[in-house]
Amino acid sequence: MPTIRVADLEVWFEQLGAGPPLVALHGATSTGRVDFAAQLPGLAGAFRVYLPDARGHGRTRWDPADGFDAERLVDDLVGLLDALGLATVHLLGFSMGGLTALAFAGRRPDRVRTLVVAGISPEREPRASVVRKLLDPGRIERDDPAWAGQLARRHDPVQGPGAWRRLLPAIAVDVATQPLLGPGELRSVDAPALVACGDRDPFVPVDQAWRLSRQLRDGRLLVAPDCGHEVLRERADLLNEALAAFYRSTESAARARAEQQPEVHR
Repeated sequence: MPTIRVADLEVWFEQLGAGPPLVALHGATSTGRVDFAAQLPGLAGAFRVYLPDARGHGRTRWDPADGFDAERLVDDLVGLLDALGLATVHLLGFSMGGLTALAFAGRRPDRVRTLVVAGISPEREPRASVVRKLLDPGRIERDDPAWAGQLARRHDPVQGPGAWRRLLPAIAVDVATQPLLGPGELRSVDAPALVACGDRDPFVPVDQAWRLSRQLRDGRLLVAPDCGHEVLRERADLLNEALAAFYRSTESAARARAEQQPEVHR
């Protein structure tokens, strides 16, 4: 699988499918292949899909002791698109990746054809409290050894032995301290957008997802019933149907937005 140099990183990414470019950003502690497993067959049939590993995750080597924060993830996305020569893209993000996509869309709305974010809110709580408890390595090893094993297999081969135990607390600190996106930044996002959440998501109460969809200029809201945080997996059937309808209904607008932005040359 290819890597590409982005500032201080060698970003590992997977590319599949053909068509307009779509970048899918995974959640904290995960990878694109894991988070979007149920969406990739459909997406790859319509788009050229890029699945980058975030810094410190999977095969993109990074020591969180050198700093881990949401702003760097946005910078990484800017650098990745520039390095790949992608002027505009469809953006799809889950959880941490959703916040990265949302922040990028607020910073560079001209480079976004469509935006889909799932399991994310620009508000601090209850995200920070849930993350602090959930991403405690000691609790995971004690109460959920199967997940501890998954995390070790996912990250340690490239990041180093025990890397996940350093990564998770760094993510929790960032969630508790990261700058929040304000109304002005959210209103600057003018691409067609879909906000998705589960009705039982402990991270994102439905009213927060609703407010986010209302603050975006062209926002839509999908609330999956009987569903927690993992809406991509728990209600894959519903989400995949909604994605297909969303991309069909916004195809003309997305094409027009792509034509307005000059090509980036590597």
